[in-house]
Amino acid sequence: MDFSTATAADLGRAIADGRADPVEATESLLEAIDRHPLRDRIYARVTPDRARAEAQAARDRARAGLRRGPLDGVPLSWKDLYDTAGVRTEAGTALLAGRTPARDAVVLERATLAGTICLGKTHMTELAFSGLGLNPVTATPPNRHDPGRLAGGSSSGAAASLAYGLAVGAIGSDTGGSIRLPAAWNDLVGFKPTHGSLSVEGVVPLCPSFDTVGPLARSVEDAALIWEALGGPRTDLAGTRLGGLRIGLLRTVVGDELEPEPAQALSEAAGVLGRAGVQVEDLDLPDLPRAYEIGSTIYAAEAWASWREFIEPTPDRVFAPVLTRVRAGRDVLAADYLNAMAELGRIRRRAWEAMSGFDAILCATSPILPPVAAEMEADHERFRVTNLKALRNTRMANLLGLASISVPTGRPSCGVMLSTLPARDGYLLRLAQAVLTSLA
Repeated sequence: MDFSTATAADLGRAIADGRADPVEATESLLEAIDRHPLRDRIYARVTPDRARAEAQAARDRARAGLRRGPLDGVPLSWKDLYDTAGVRTEAGTALLAGRTPARDAVVLERATLAGTICLGKTHMTELAFSGLGLNPVTATPPNRHDPGRLAGGSSSGAAASLAYGLAVGAIGSDTGGSIRLPAAWNDLVGFKPTHGSLSVEGVVPLCPSFDTVGPLARSVEDAALIWEALGGPRTDLAGTRLGGLRIGLLRTVVGDELEPEPAQALSEAAGVLGRAGVQVEDLDLPDLPRAYEIGSTIYAAEAWASWREFIEPTPDRVFAPVLTRVRAGRDVLAADYLNAMAELGRIRRRAWEAMSGFDAILCATSPILPPVAAEMEADHERFRVTNLKALRNTRMANLLGLASISVPTGRPSCGVMLSTLPARDGYLLRLAQAVLTSLA
């Protein structure tokens, strides 16, 4: 078995029936990480001692017939905002240099109890507050199609660890698209569950009203299994048929100014679904532009609350565009924040009512293709504009409180995004499995 390309589910099945060994898989990946020329742009730090100990324990359980679950013995990477006991967790910023937690994040504890193996911590956008994946402070992970282009963020190293064959699954986080955007730009599956469905205890915060734990994966099946290992419910992917479903092709905001390649990928995907018997209808959500307006107030206020005590003593240690975004929250009044949250709640309820007649809504995951890293670093205003556009479509689902998943289309760096009403995560995964099968 080629551990650099295997799905997590296939590796788990191979371990269960004796065709693969967790120790061999882990050693192979550790060796691949060690010799990869881009390893230092992907992994912030590797945890070989922990990985080997966990792999040996998984081997022993497999031989004794005591496997803990379908991913027992499967090696995963972790974004560097998940606390790891005795290993630095720095969230891509010099502000937290040397920060070493005493215990694992709750979701890492759960994944470890499920038998998964922690390979190490992946690089990320500073503070998780950018969608492009550019981080001049620590490292900028490479895009799978061109190392000079950006991988998407903020779970940039998580995506790269999979795209470059240096993990079998990856854990990211999503506040405005930070799982789904890098998944799309690296031809992966990226799943943002309903906000609050998984614990964020021991996860470095950005905007608590939106911060969400979730996986990047090589298949929808992998995303479902990793979600389960993190603490989500077991999901049976069988049984969803596309014929007779009604999917809304969302036009408001997310349909504007798509670059030719994402536009073509979306059109092709909608055509495939239509031929499979799906009723694809245009959908408008007239309150959505207002959600973006007030969302900016909420994001800024919460980011400032999370980071002001770390930033203000040494602001020059933060990448300037990220610093500007965080400092935008300094002047947000408590009354404005509370009013914005209340209004967003009303917008969400109206959007959910409009969506209630649809099985899901569909749009391009990103309106643009991955930009060149050097160009973004050299021009901060261009960085600002490009970053907001890159995150525009994914942020829709965060603002509206939806469950959301990006799946690849076969066109490089072009994903399509399916979103459902909150708490329909299992259904969304089943639907995504059926859609991806149709697109393949």
